[in-house]
Amino acid sequence: MKLTNLFSAATLAAVAGTGAFAEDSSDPIVIPIHNWSSQIVMSYVTGQLLEEIGDNVEYVTTDSQAVYESVRLGDVTLEMEVWEGAFGASFRAALEKGGLHDAGDHDAVTREDWWYPMWTKESCPGLPDWQALNDCAHLFATAETGDKGRYLDGPVDWLKHGKERAEALDLNFTVINAGSAAALWAEIGAAEADKKPVLVFNWTPNFAEAVWPGEFVEFPAWEDGCDKDPSKGPNPDALYDCGNPASGYLKKAAWDGMKDKWPAAYCVLTEISFTNPQIAEMAKLVDTDELEPEDAAAEWLDANRAVVDPWISACS
Repeated sequence: MKLTNLFSAATLAAVAGTGAFAEDSSDPIVIPIHNWSSQIVMSYVTGQLLEEIGDNVEYVTTDSQAVYESVRLGDVTLEMEVWEGAFGASFRAALEKGGLHDAGDHDAVTREDWWYPMWTKESCPGLPDWQALNDCAHLFATAETGDKGRYLDGPVDWLKHGKERAEALDLNFTVINAGSAAALWAEIGAAEADKKPVLVFNWTPNFAEAVWPGEFVEFPAWEDGCDKDPSKGPNPDALYDCGNPASGYLKKAAWDGMKDKWPAAYCVLTEISFTNPQIAEMAKLVDTDELEPEDAAAEWLDANRAVVDPWISACS
């Protein structure tokens, strides 16, 4: 046994002696897996922690928007990454129906929006002001987009509404959806050698900010209702004419029945709270170090026992 695991083993032995975890059901806790690295690794970190306290865990691949309906119905048990910008609307809709609840915030602060590496600003110095985009649109043009600039948005199921944003703000850009998060990184990497201007969807926290320093485009500030009420934002006739929240939340969600069926696991879930650097490191282990997600989770846990052991101790 590695030295870094000794405290954990002692803690678990002491807790087991108290019977603190005896009430948890033997049925598997179902954890959803999506299509970006931090969420996948974080889900395995959580699952491996719950296995340490004696729970059974099952992972299922689930659509990142539909997952809230699945949690609400109890088909999956929890969700570890509720991003305000990407999934706030789906989360709120499920909350209104009932069956799931807010299981607490992570310490991390999130942002998701149009983004560029810093070399792009050298060619378009009016950035990050969104109004500079049309003056520079030709710099982003490709054979695919003709005389319009090219913006590479996230995968379709992330529902980032890039096309609606471009139309609402009359941007001379064609919005293309990436097939995966990896395609976004490939776009930046391909542009790096020649310092070609490039505009992609990006978010923080993730590993990319350490690899490619850059900035988010500053769109009109987010107003509550900008996605539902045309009167919000500068265009009175359109939705999505605001930027995403600049200091968004990152929440956890849980099925309402979790706290009764798996009380110990639910307690650990509510204790878990990751920071921006911790989440970025999880993504880096997969996206840069090329570990498999399960191995990345095990490595992250091994290096961060001082962080995670108190979460378990708090539930004993």
